[in-house]
Parts: sequence; C-alpha cells; structure tokens
Amino acid sequence: MRWQGRSARKASGGRYHKHRKKRKHEAGREPSETTVSEEARRKVLRVRGGNTKVRLLRCDFANVSDPRSGVTRKVRILSVVENPANPHFKRRNIVTRGAIVETELGRAVVTSRPGQDGVVNAKLLEE
Repeated sequence: MRWQGRSARKASGGRYHKHRKKRKHEAGREPSETTVSEEARRKVLRVRGGNTKVRLLRCDFANVSDPRSGVTRKVRILSVVENPANPHFKRRNIVTRGAIVETELGRAVVTSRPGQDGVVNAKLLEE
C-alpha cells in the first residue's frame, strides 16, 4: 500500500507532531499500470463510500474521436509511442492519461484515466 497521508516533515525540515494514528482511508493502492495486450482485463474495486472503481489492467481497443469530423470509433491500439508520465512506460506499453498511442487510424492522445475509469478514450492528433 502506498501511504497518502501528510508527511511527518515540514518543507523546512522540521517535524509535524502526530495528533492521531494512520487511517484506512488515507492508504493508497498500487498503480494499475494498464498495458496494451490482446485480451482486455478489468478489475472492479470497492472504494470509499461504497462506490465502485473499474481498473483496466489490459486493453486492446480505444474509443478514438476525430476532432475534425466529430466521429468516435472503436479502434485497435497497436503500441504506445510516447508517455510523458514515465519514459520507461513506452517500452513496457503502459497506457496512462496523456500517453500517445499508435492506432489503426493514426496517432492519438489518451484523454481518459484507464486505471480509474476502466476504458481508454483518445483524441486523434492532427499531423
């Protein structure tokens, strides 16, 4: 689990004095690291408040919209061309928001969050 509570240290290096213990809702989860694969795989999580969150673990298709024509089509993802979140994600074909993927229609930038939404939505880049 990744801890997402307040740090014990101030920006100046001084310490904050703890006024309580850690809470379950402050603990984070591991990143889903959605990869491009032949078979799509999803995972449904129960989150705070009894809501659900769908993690996309593997994906092979994306909903790509063409801004010129305004048409959205479901097309196959071929590979990850660039990922500004982490330079190593390109080699491992990990899809996150902002990643540029190569599709059957051309290059597209991912606008959705696959680890949160369970779907890959993208916008076609005009080259």
